[in-house]
Amino acid sequence: MTLTPSAEPIHPPQLHDQAPEFQARTTMGMRALSDYRGQWLLFFSHPADFTPVCASEFIAFARAADQFAALDCALLALSVDSLYSHLAWLRSIKMQFGVEIPFPVIEDPSMVIARSYGMIAPHAPDTALIRAVFVIDPIGVVRSILWYPMTTGRNIDELLRLVTALKTSDAHHVSTPAGWRPGDDVIMPPPQSAEGLYAPTGPGQDWYYRTGPLPTTPALKAKRA
Repeated sequence: MTLTPSAEPIHPPQLHDQAPEFQARTTMGMRALSDYRGQWLLFFSHPADFTPVCASEFIAFARAADQFAALDCALLALSVDSLYSHLAWLRSIKMQFGVEIPFPVIEDPSMVIARSYGMIAPHAPDTALIRAVFVIDPIGVVRSILWYPMTTGRNIDELLRLVTALKTSDAHHVSTPAGWRPGDDVIMPPPQSAEGLYAPTGPGQDWYYRTGPLPTTPALKAKRA
């Protein structure tokens, strides 16, 4: 596997950074990050194969794969074990639980990719921290980063909600309040002039916090580098 442009990035990616490019073997052949340009990507990692919490997540992601596909969001997993270990693990999941994993699983035994994404500290003694989720947008920019402990499984419904909220904000230039679900009111952009400070507001609202139905017409997209 290789990293582009360097195996030693200056710093791991933060929000709104370009996600580090890579090319690696997976359970579905070679994959590169650039293969996912033009669509959203949920890139999630695991510290080892045959771990029970991670197995439960693979099953949950597999069952929700069609929902992510409906959002034009691909799924891509990483585990530090070898390709052959991955294949044996996926075979076990299919035989024991009747679930076929429909997304690629990257091998990363040298932890080159994991380190490039800051999933593990440079001199970490083990791989326990490799429990990250990166949401990467269609132009390869990191839009969200989440970390989970080894003892706590990821909430797939929340990840679906997160991707939906990001896409909604991009399309309409709005924000989403706590607990937002598709169909709920959204937070409108703040006023850009003094006049806007005195526009009528509804109960429980103010000039800086105005909610309302999602606009029916998508906003013009601002060009991002």
